[in-house]
Formats: sequence, structure tokens, C-alpha cells
Amino acid sequence: TLHVMNLEYMKVSLFEITPDIFYPFSSAAGDRNPAVEDGSSPVIQLSSPFLFFGRTYRQIYVNNNGHLTFNQPSSVYTPYSFPTNGSQDIIAGLWTDLDNRVKGVVSYQQYTSGNVLTNATLDINTYFPNLKFNASWVFVAMWNKVAYFRHIVSSGLISGSNYSFILMNYGDIAVTGHPVQAGYDTVNSIHYFVIPGSNRSSSISNLRISSNVDVPGRWAFRVDSGLRNSILKCKSLIYR
Repeated sequence: TLHVMNLEYMKVSLFEITPDIFYPFSSAAGDRNPAVEDGSSPVIQLSSPFLFFGRTYRQIYVNNNGHLTFNQPSSVYTPYSFPTNGSQDIIAGLWTDLDNRVKGVVSYQQYTSGNVLTNATLDINTYFPNLKFNASWVFVAMWNKVAYFRHIVSSGLISGSNYSFILMNYGDIAVTGHPVQAGYDTVNSIHYFVIPGSNRSSSISNLRISSNVDVPGRWAFRVDSGLRNSILKCKSLIYR
């Protein structure tokens, strides 16, 4: 881990060596979650509205236990089994009992220009051809080496041209005894998805070699409209 002090802007950046599937990421002052058990970020105002299955959101919360919520933070550390038929939309990169007081960093960053948008545009057009997509905004949340186990996960939200997508990226994840789940769920579970095997704690280390877009460790979903668009346009499933 390398800490770099930018004296001009008085910010500290954290650069991590991560697999190629992760977008370049620096954790600057102001975009790290507090080291609080079952804590969350403050409300984050989005630089661009994000359309999630028909609902438009302008804010988000990054929760320390591995998931994103829109209307309010969540301290819940035991994942609900999707579908929950609940009252909130949720994106779970890897929802489980984490504790960033002990080790690791939970952080987030937004992009409206630069190489991250270029990479996102190329990725989405590869996974969802014929859309002629151009990314105008990317939001990345990362749970990096958070206790109680080796844990590198990021959830990326991508939007542009009235389309919205989620990328879930997985590095090394050790087996845990805690309940786990990865995927997403919507209000009343009209749309939901559970990444195969992610709700079995004994097999979550396989997430780094699983995929629905032929890129080990990455899952991609279109989420601006219905379930058909979100999954069926993706490529073949890899899960071992």
C-alpha cells in the first residue's frame, strides 16, 4: 500500500494493487467511510441521476457491510434472502458482516470525465452490443481488505444516454462463517438477481472466477428497465 500526499490540494490518496477488472481508484480525503461497526457513508449526492428499474435516484449510501442503498443508510449485517418483497432498492456487491474498525477501507468515488469513463464505455459496449453506449458518469464503491476476512469487492454504477448499468467486480475473498449474498433487489422484488453461489459462505471465494460476461470476477447488468434487458443480453455464464 502506498500513501501519497498531494501538498497542493492537501489530500491523501491511497493506491492499491488490484486485479485488472477494477477501474483505477484512489481513496482521497472525504470519500472514505468512517471506521464504525455497521456504519455507512453520509448521504452522497450523485453528480448525475441514476435510473434503477424505473426509479430515478440522486443520492446514495455506501454501507460498510457490503451493500448500497438509496433512500437511507443500512446497518443490517445479516443479508436478507433475495427476493425480500421489501420496501427498498438495494445493490449488494457482497453483503455480509464486515468491520472496518479492525482492518481495511470502505471508500467511494464519482467520475464525470477521464479514463474511467472511457473504460466504462468500452466495457458496456462489449457486454451489451448494438446500444452505441457512451458513459457520462461512473460511481465506484470499494470494500478493500475489510475484516474479518480477505475481501476485495467493488460495485460500479454507470450511466449515460438514458441507460444504466451495474458492474460487480471480485478479487480475492476468503471463506467466511458469516451469511453472505451478492446481487440486487428492488421494491416488492419486482426485479431481483442473486449471483449463483454467492449465498453460500463456503463458496464465495469462487466469485473471483465467476462471470456472466466471460470476464472472470466480473458481473454486469443493465438496470434502467426490466429484467429481460438486465440479464438476457449478457454472455455465457462461468461458475466453477
